[in-house]
Amino acid sequence: MHPVILASSSPRRKELLQFLQIPFTTVNTNVDESVASHLDPEQVVRELALRKAKAAAVDFPDSCVIGSDTVVAIDNEILGKPVDRNDAFRMLKLLSGRTHCVYTGVALVQNDRITVFAEQTHVTFWDLQEEELKTYLDSGEPFDKAGSYGIQGYGSLFVKKIDGDYFTVVGLPISRLARELKAFNPNPVE
Repeated sequence: MHPVILASSSPRRKELLQFLQIPFTTVNTNVDESVASHLDPEQVVRELALRKAKAAAVDFPDSCVIGSDTVVAIDNEILGKPVDRNDAFRMLKLLSGRTHCVYTGVALVQNDRITVFAEQTHVTFWDLQEEELKTYLDSGEPFDKAGSYGIQGYGSLFVKKIDGDYFTVVGLPISRLARELKAFNPNPVE
């Protein structure tokens, strides 16, 4: 099997991909993440995952390149990474006491072969108090995460329940990815 390339600088995605026990290399792609406003959240993550995979595949055409993107959505609003503390606070207040959706898109690209899929998980937050939000913002954790929280860190304290794949919320639906990789390359060559 040709080397696998993870087109991401996310330490969370790298950690999750290690579960598959396959050799891989990570590369950072710097792609334009602006999208058309008419796209729904699933279309957005699929489009951005594909852009990232294609950008890395330019330098690694014979490798299986994995691109991924995650967004949080509520009330038809996509919540990306916060631009500042006020934006993070606004997002967390919006999610407080409510159920939102987390979408992660994944693209596999190798030469002219492409597979793209997305997973969706519903997350319900407890009612959050202003003081706990300020403490969370002080931790610095929310500033590089879609929706301003990390379910695998301190943000887990806000989660009342989830319906769907936990790892979709973390940023890489690893169980589905394992199956998609097997279908993408059913007869790997060492």
